[in-house]
Amino acid sequence: MTTMTFDTLQYANKLKAVGVPDRQAEVQAETLGQIVEAKLLISQKLEIIESEFNLKKIELKTEIIKWAVGISIAQTALVISCLALLH
Repeated sequence: MTTMTFDTLQYANKLKAVGVPDRQAEVQAETLGQIVEAKLLISQKLEIIESEFNLKKIELKTEIIKWAVGISIAQTALVISCLALLH
């Protein structure tokens, strides 16, 4: 997982330096910080969901292989039994 920080103080100071009123700069910086934090949380959750999905996909592939091998063995046994009855 990636970690990113957003320096709200630095952002507010940049806004103030170009003439944005103090309170407005602080509120904008705080709001943008919350948005960045929410986006990071969503990204982290998506990474977790993707990992869980990939794990489930591997489990299902394994289950399909088990069934295919089992059916192949049963089919082979059936063919051998039928051949034995014919001879």
